[in-house]
Amino acid sequence: MPETKDSASAETSATPQGFGTFKGVYIPSILTILGVVLYLRLGWVVGHAGVLGAILIITLASSITLFTGLSISATASNMRVGGGGAYFMVSRSFGIEAGAAIGLPLYLAQATGVAFYLVGFAESLQTFLPEVPTPILGIASLVVVSSLAFFSANLALKSQVLIFLIVAGSLVSLAMGNPLPASAAEGLSEVPSVPFWVVFAVFFPAVTGIEAGVSMSGNLKNPGRSLPLGTLGAVLSGYAVYVGIAFLLWQFAPEWVLRGNPMVMTEIAALPSFIY
Repeated sequence: MPETKDSASAETSATPQGFGTFKGVYIPSILTILGVVLYLRLGWVVGHAGVLGAILIITLASSITLFTGLSISATASNMRVGGGGAYFMVSRSFGIEAGAAIGLPLYLAQATGVAFYLVGFAESLQTFLPEVPTPILGIASLVVVSSLAFFSANLALKSQVLIFLIVAGSLVSLAMGNPLPASAAEGLSEVPSVPFWVVFAVFFPAVTGIEAGVSMSGNLKNPGRSLPLGTLGAVLSGYAVYVGIAFLLWQFAPEWVLRGNPMVMTEIAALPSFIY
């Protein structure tokens, strides 16, 4: 009987028709990491903290996420992981009581994260639809995304592959951009400097996106392999992108422009449409 139970557990720990590392863990994680903070606030971070301060902030924040990713990797590779993501691993490692206690904060964090990214998306979308209020754009986006996720997880992940390619195109477009002329600062009011830890607090949500990939644990072919590789890969590549873009912004635009213009990337990039 014990052997039969173990065999059954082993069968349920992996989904035969599930997703692999790249599509199931890496893409959801990296897309959440390379999100609204990268496009709307990284310039603000560099403008207030300077390039060295920005790299220090990126390093500190990414280190916290890296240590979390290492814990996830150790847990996922030493136990059978089922559906439920971080909640499953916490409840199986520390007991049902601890899992229940952390389950509600995890849920609230996910809900807050969705709202966070929808507001950022709606702000940039309003550039094309200035007559539509930001809350309306955010709600409409929420309905579309929720419907996509509700009807087909596979379709949602396929759409993420397309978005991943667009994000990659935006990074290439930014790297091929040109420094801003001195006239770019005209019309911008001087923004007072913000303390280091306030800048850190604004940036930190940028690197917390690994939960998106971990949440896919019940839909993976091999969670014990995919979760460590996908999670750590997303953290490290996200770190490299943030540091690289911070250097580019520092070289391409003066500090006062970075502080006062959240859409500065669209003025630098060779193809602004990719940034939008």
